[in-house]
Amino acid sequence: NEQQVHKAIMIGAVAYVVLLAMPFVPGAEIGIALLAGFGAAIAPLIYVCTVAAMMLAFTIGRFLPISVLERVLHVLRMRRAAALVARAAPLSKDERVTMLLEGQSKRVLGLAVRYRYVAMAVAVNTPGNSIIGGGGGIMIIAGLSGIFTPLSTFVTVILAVSPVPLAVIFLGLQF
Repeated sequence: NEQQVHKAIMIGAVAYVVLLAMPFVPGAEIGIALLAGFGAAIAPLIYVCTVAAMMLAFTIGRFLPISVLERVLHVLRMRRAAALVARAAPLSKDERVTMLLEGQSKRVLGLAVRYRYVAMAVAVNTPGNSIIGGGGGIMIIAGLSGIFTPLSTFVTVILAVSPVPLAVIFLGLQF
């Protein structure tokens, strides 16, 4: 029944967005499984859902109080990380970047500030990134950090998640 298939696809898309926005969920694998199950016709939907999930996670991170991260780190007995977060909390965006790179050379500081969006794109696309939080966790931390702007993050995400869906659509790759 076409109506039931459509309903299943929409439920799957919503579940995919919610799961992908969560930390430590291997979202790319879920997306590839959906592509394998439904074929290239669903690639545009998977792409839109992936971008939506990444931006949902980033937005959640932007609105979460940084004290939440500090408490989670304390619960996990990560005292040094919790102290770093507590020290960074009252600082401005530029001061946070500087603080995080204290003790580094000016060259490293310049590269890190200039290419932080490239680093985000690489982290999101790194195979096995679910070990470091997955796409959702990376984006929540990016939002929490306060050093990424929403528009630049959106453009980065659009570009970062495009290779697989574009390969499926234009090259006819099948899984």
